[in-house]
Amino acid sequence: MDKLSIALQIIVALGILNVWILRSGKPTPFRGGAAQSLREEFSAYGLPLWFMRVIGGLKVICALALVVAIWDHQFAHPAAIGLGLLMVGAFAMHIKLKDPLQKSLPSLVVLAMCVAIALL
Repeated sequence: MDKLSIALQIIVALGILNVWILRSGKPTPFRGGAAQSLREEFSAYGLPLWFMRVIGGLKVICALALVVAIWDHQFAHPAAIGLGLLMVGAFAMHIKLKDPLQKSLPSLVVLAMCVAIALL
């Protein structure tokens, strides 16, 4: 189980860091509404820029904690729970916009992986 948890931690952490650091200003098929960037996505949700920064900061911190948890396992559970809660919020925002399921899938998949990490 330890190897599975570590693999999930790496997948989740790299995915979150990719979205929030490398691809934050780029379009993806998973952005809410017709948004082409994270800033536009949060605007589509009716959320202010400061809130995007807070959410982004929390997601990056949780992702980095999952990386640290590879060596210090005490960080895995709180990071996975925190990120899981943020994914519930992300899924709720897609529902709010009535996005097709395809746009919501990443948040649900990351949520499922976070639940698995927390339980392992």
